[in-house]
Amino acid sequence: MYWTLELASKLEDAPWPATKDELLDYAIRNGAPMEVVENLQAIEDEEEVYETIEDLWPDYPSKEDFFFDEEEY
Repeated sequence: MYWTLELASKLEDAPWPATKDELLDYAIRNGAPMEVVENLQAIEDEEEVYETIEDLWPDYPSKEDFFFDEEEY
């Protein structure tokens, strides 16, 4: 299982919190790339509830990681 920023971004608008099955359903219904579906299928814990994308990919960058000053705009 591997995540990239592009793949993980397909789940940003998922209905969090969600289980593996809910995330799979969301990804398939929204036409996510097959790699996203494969990554979700590789999750072993069927019953765990994931609160955010960071629960699946701990290295997912947050807004603070981009050094973007929203107050300037």
